[in-house]
Amino acid sequence: MESAESTAGFANQLPTDSAYQTLERIKAEVRKVIVGQEELIDLMLAALLANGHVLIEGVPGVAKTLAVKALTRAIGAQFSRIQFTPDLMPSDVLGTSVYNVKTGEFEFKSGPVFAQMILIDEVNRSPAKTQSALFEVMEERQITMDGTTYPMQPPFLVFATQNPIEQEGTYRLPEAQLDRFLFHIEISYPLPEQELTILYHHDKTTLPDQLATVQEVATDAQLVAFQDLVRKIRIEEHLLKYIVSIVHLTRNHPSLYLGASPRASIALMNASKAIALLAGRDFVTPEDIRYVTLPIMRHRIQLTPEKEMQGFTPRAVIQQVLEQVEVPR
Repeated sequence: MESAESTAGFANQLPTDSAYQTLERIKAEVRKVIVGQEELIDLMLAALLANGHVLIEGVPGVAKTLAVKALTRAIGAQFSRIQFTPDLMPSDVLGTSVYNVKTGEFEFKSGPVFAQMILIDEVNRSPAKTQSALFEVMEERQITMDGTTYPMQPPFLVFATQNPIEQEGTYRLPEAQLDRFLFHIEISYPLPEQELTILYHHDKTTLPDQLATVQEVATDAQLVAFQDLVRKIRIEEHLLKYIVSIVHLTRNHPSLYLGASPRASIALMNASKAIALLAGRDFVTPEDIRYVTLPIMRHRIQLTPEKEMQGFTPRAVIQQVLEQVEVPR
C-alpha cells in the first residue's frame, strides 16, 4: 500500500494528516497482539472507514477473533460476540419482546447484535432463517421489531468468521448475503519467524494480559468523522472508468458463471478511498483499487463448473482480470 511519504510531493486539500496519525496509532495498538497479518489489519480498518462488513475465513487458531477484539479495544467500541449454531434463532441475535407483568405491556429486550463491533463466529453454521435476520441490520444499520425501528449506534460493523475446512453441518451463505460483506479476507498461517514471535508473546503472558496492553487511541466521534472524510476523498473519472472496466470484465469472462454486481463497483470505489486515507492521501490511485480488488471480488464471482473441476480459483481469475485491464496513469 502506497504510504503518505511516497506521495509527499502532492499537497492534500483535505485535512487527512490528523486522521492518518490516529489510524497509525490504532494500527500500532493492534500490532501489540497481532503478529504479521498486515493486510488483515489494513483491510479491517479500511472496512471501518468505508462502513462495510467483513467476512474472515481461516482455519482455527490464526487470530481471527483476537484481531477483532484488539481493534475494538483500540477504538473504544462496544463489543459483542455471537456464536452461530444450528439451533440459534433470530430472536437470539436481534432480541425479543417480553411481557412486563407490572406495567402490563410488552418491552423489547435487545439482543447481542446491539453493539458496535459484532463478531459472529462460524456464520455458516446457523440455518437460513437466522442468517436472513442479519440482512436488515447489516444493510440498514437498524432492525424493526413489532413496528418499531431501533437504529444501531455508529460506527457499526459485523465481522463474521467461517472455517474453510470443516463444512459438515454448515449452511452455505446465499449470494445476497455474501454481497453485503465489503471484504472477504482469507487468513493464512504465519511465517516461521512470525510464529516464533507469537511464542515469545505467549511464553510469559496470558492472552487477556496481552489484550489489556491495547490502549484506546480513538473515539466514536473520530471514527464517524473519518467515515465522512473518506466520502470526500477524490477519485478521478479515469479511475471510475477503470473500476467499471474491471467489474464489466468479470461479467464476460469465460471462466466465470457469475460476475460482479454494481454493488462491487461501489465497494471498489469506497474501499479504495479508505485505503487512500490510510496512506495519508486525499486522492485515490490505481494501486489503491488493485489492492482491494481481490477481497472485494472473491466472494462476488462464481466459477463455471468446468473451471472448478480444473482447479481454478477466484484468486487466479481475478488476477487474470487485473492483468487484462489496462492500468490508467
